[in-house]
Amino acid sequence: MTTSADSTSEEGVTPRRHPAEPHAGSLSQRLNWLRAGVLGANDGIVSVAGIVVGVAAATVERGPVLTAGVAGLAAGAVSMALGEYVSVSTQRDSERALLAKERAELDEQPGAELDELAAIYQTKGLSPTTARQVAVELTRHDAFAAHVDAELGIDPDELTNPWYAALSSALAFIVGALLPLVAVLLPGSDARIPVAVAAVLVALAVTGFLGARLGGAEPRRAMARVVAGGAIAMAVTFAIGSAVGAAVS
Repeated sequence: MTTSADSTSEEGVTPRRHPAEPHAGSLSQRLNWLRAGVLGANDGIVSVAGIVVGVAAATVERGPVLTAGVAGLAAGAVSMALGEYVSVSTQRDSERALLAKERAELDEQPGAELDELAAIYQTKGLSPTTARQVAVELTRHDAFAAHVDAELGIDPDELTNPWYAALSSALAFIVGALLPLVAVLLPGSDARIPVAVAAVLVALAVTGFLGARLGGAEPRRAMARVVAGGAIAMAVTFAIGSAVGAAVS
């Protein structure tokens, strides 16, 4: 005996869904965007931190530090946006081409496509009879949706927008880049670099933790890698800035 909360339904009855229950595909996509945002912010932190620490090592004046930091922020944001736009556009074009090919195959050879769909479900563990029945019922309901899901793993209604991806990437980079820029400009010249380095390392530890948790990885290793990488980047640019500053002074 079933209750009203059961997801099982008889023919002709629409099954109930839990309102708060996320769809797997949508949840996975949101997590991917969150991870991309964290990585973009991490890139902004490391890139601009390296620039401003290097320039601050060469001069005590705020002007050159601000100019270099803002230039690095702008260049990095544009680069991230352009790279993401090109990448996602290429992926979107490929997905559209695959969808068009699948639609054409369904129009030209529906019988062969039905056999292919049944074979896919058979390889997933269904008996030949059940796989055939599932394929027939799904095809009767929406052949195109059934095939692109089983064969391609693509949702035609959720193709990534390259403009959205580019804007998100640029914003994530800017948010991350603002932290080292502000941290290096607010203190006096004596405390400028130590404060910036400390702020950057703390921020990198946070992004490393968030990235690991979103990806289901162990946080401590991720945090150690990100913090060590940022520390090395700042040490290198500090050394270069000190050497260049000494040479031109």
